[in-house]
Amino acid sequence: MAKFLKLIRNNEGATAIEYGLIAALIAVAAIGAMSGIGSKLSTTFNNVGSSLK
Repeated sequence: MAKFLKLIRNNEGATAIEYGLIAALIAVAAIGAMSGIGSKLSTTFNNVGSSLK
């Protein structure tokens, strides 16, 4: 029982989980931004390629 209470009082695990969630949110935002930029870049390169032909 004492080990269980010690585990509940330990805040280091909660902090690590919070940092993990923050990193996951940043990764999701970055992926969303990169996919939007990627499609715009693809269109731009296709336009440039068509103009060079």
